[in-house]
Amino acid sequence: MVQKCFQNQLSTNLTIGLRRPDGGVPEVRSFPVGHKQPGLIVILGPTASGKSALALDMACRLNLPVLNADSRQVYRGMDVGTAKATPAQQRLAPHCLLDLRDPDQPMTVQEFQALARQCILHFHRRGITPLLVGGSGLYLAAITQGLCPPALPPQPALRHQLTALGQSHCHGLLRCADPVAAHRIHPNDRVRTQRALEVIYGTGSAHSLQQRRCPPTYPILEIGLAPEDLHHRIRQRTAAMVAGGLLEETQQLIERFGPQLPLLQTMGYREACQLLMGRMDHQQAVAAMNRRTRQYAKRQLTWFRGQHQPHWLTGAQAQRWHTITQDLRQNIVDLVRKPTDSDPVSA
Repeated sequence: MVQKCFQNQLSTNLTIGLRRPDGGVPEVRSFPVGHKQPGLIVILGPTASGKSALALDMACRLNLPVLNADSRQVYRGMDVGTAKATPAQQRLAPHCLLDLRDPDQPMTVQEFQALARQCILHFHRRGITPLLVGGSGLYLAAITQGLCPPALPPQPALRHQLTALGQSHCHGLLRCADPVAAHRIHPNDRVRTQRALEVIYGTGSAHSLQQRRCPPTYPILEIGLAPEDLHHRIRQRTAAMVAGGLLEETQQLIERFGPQLPLLQTMGYREACQLLMGRMDHQQAVAAMNRRTRQYAKRQLTWFRGQHQPHWLTGAQAQRWHTITQDLRQNIVDLVRKPTDSDPVSA
């Protein structure tokens, strides 16, 4: 079923994502067997840092596909609140690993890893180096570091019981059962807390002890974005989401999946729910979104600086291809270039 889901998604994205303004469908470059081994370019960073804009610019210039590594963008109907690439943006370059599930069908890290590996293999067989873009630490680690998460499917009954206990109680249980995992998971992160407890109860072993690593053999180039004006960007992102239909999207999710949908407690959607229910006014909700997003971005940066060693870009360097340093652009071109490229894009 996972394979079928992937094939459907890949087929859709490669068709829709490659359409030209005139309606034609240009081909992604393919190369003969025997060319230099393709690799993976990773663009990571905190939310609102400009990852998607840089990835789209690079994808268009280098004719590369974009692979999503955002844990909420894999769900259909969660577009505005996750800053998912718009249909117009997806027409400029192929986008994969988006809209794989409905929000009431949880996707584990292991399931995402399997789909992403299939997707990367698909492009590698055609001699193409894809762009992996996102800010979800575990999703990125699963691909770039070969993190091997436990093969345990979701346990709906247990999750229902854990939800009834409350997040504070659950995180306390996790601190007792697996202090290492509890230290890594924020006390307010209900989804990851429940998953860690689910693994413990389902396997009898601590979640943190089951995360082996089998790194991939292909070359990986990581680019990290840490713009100095991140707080300003976050405020702009929040304002754009609210103006772009976040409340309407949240209301649709509530009507379709019910107010208890776990993903409605994630950043942005929880505050939108509070506003819709009259528990916050507009100003309070926006302030809460900005505050929570800043806190999340701080945790993301801490994670990336501890788990990755990317080429960090700050300030104007995080904006577009031409603002990246010459040396880094050359490294990117060298990774993308194939022996059949007589005149690759200028660095």
